[in-house]
Amino acid sequence: MNITGNVLKKEEEVTLSLCELYSSYGYTRYKMSKFEEYDLYVRNKSFLLSDRVITFTDTNGKLMALKPDVTLSIVKNSEDCRGYVQKLYYNESVYRISESTHAWREISQTGLECLGDVDEYQLSEVLLLAGKSLSLISPEYVLDVSHLGLLSLAMRRAGINEEDEAKLLTFVSQKNRHDMRALLTARGIGEKEAEPLLTLCTLSGVPQRVLPTLSSLYTDVEWTREVAHLETVLSPLPTEHIRIDFSVIHDLSYYNGIVFQGFVMGVPERVLSGGQYDRLMQKLGKNSPAVGFAVYPERLDTLVAQESFDVDALLLYSEDTDTRVLSRTVELLLAGGERVSAQRCIPEKLRYRRLLQLTESGVKLLEENA
Repeated sequence: MNITGNVLKKEEEVTLSLCELYSSYGYTRYKMSKFEEYDLYVRNKSFLLSDRVITFTDTNGKLMALKPDVTLSIVKNSEDCRGYVQKLYYNESVYRISESTHAWREISQTGLECLGDVDEYQLSEVLLLAGKSLSLISPEYVLDVSHLGLLSLAMRRAGINEEDEAKLLTFVSQKNRHDMRALLTARGIGEKEAEPLLTLCTLSGVPQRVLPTLSSLYTDVEWTREVAHLETVLSPLPTEHIRIDFSVIHDLSYYNGIVFQGFVMGVPERVLSGGQYDRLMQKLGKNSPAVGFAVYPERLDTLVAQESFDVDALLLYSEDTDTRVLSRTVELLLAGGERVSAQRCIPEKLRYRRLLQLTESGVKLLEENA
C-alpha cells in the first residue's frame, strides 16, 4: 500500500470538509502572502510552535520569513472591529520543522479566527466548530477545554506571585500535584488557601461531573460568574466528547479565558489547538477580543496507517467484460457507500475487505475479510 498517497488523500478530504463546514457558519476565506517580515516572528517567538524560521533578504533589503504561523499574520493585517465580528477561515501552507522527520516541511494548516465583539455565543460557536472539526476526522474524539481566567483567579487567591506562576503552570500541565503542593508549602501557603487551587489544577472530566466541584471551590461573585460563563459556552456541545481539563495550558502572555485542544482515536498527539488570544491582539496593537483554532491534517498519517483496508471492494473483471456493465456495477457499489477498485488482477499489497468477481450472471463474492 502507498501510505503517502493515502495520507495525502485523507488530508485533502479533511481539508475540503473543514472549509465547507466553516463556510456554512458564515466564515469567509482568508488568503495571505507566503511570507512576512521576520521581525513579526522574532517579537513573538514564544507564540510559535517552534522558534526556527526560514529567512531571506527581500530586494528592498528587508529580512523576510516564510510563514511559520497563520494567526500572527491575520492579527497583524486585521483591523479592530467594534459592534460586529470578523469571521475568517484559512487553508494555508506554513513552513516548519517536522516533528517526525526533523526536517523542514511545507505543512498544510486549516483553521478559523473570530475577531471583534466576541460574546458568549461566538465563543460557544467556535468551540462547537472545533468539536465538529474533530468529528470530521473521526467519530471517536475528545475536546479538552480549560479556562485560564479561572486558573489565574485561583492562583491569586492562593497568593502565587508572578515569579512562581511559570513553575506552577509547568506542574499543572504535568498534573504533578506533589510538586505543586511542595511549591505552595515552600512559599508558606497554608492548607486552606492551597487546597482549592490543588483541586482545580487536577480537575478533569465531563462537564456534568466537573462543573459542580468547580462551583464549590470559591463562592464569591467573580468566581461564580466565570464558572457560569464556562458552563454557558459549553452547553451546546455534545458532553460525551467534552472534557474539562485544567492541565491544558497555553502561554498566559498571549492567551486568556478559554483554551482547548482536540484529540482523535489512533493519533498520539493533538490534531487541533486553539483558544482566546486577546493578549496577542493587544501585543500587536489591537483592542478587539479574538478566538480561533488550527487543525493539523498532516498529523493524520498515524490514523491512515492504522486503517484496516485500502478499499471496501476489489472488483475483478476479465478482458472481454463489457465496459458499460463494469461501469454500472462500480457505480452501484459506490452508491452503497463503498470504496471500490476495479482491477483485472489483484494488486500487490492492496488490502481489501471483499474480493468480488464480475461474471456474466452478476457479481460473485470470492473472499470476505473481517
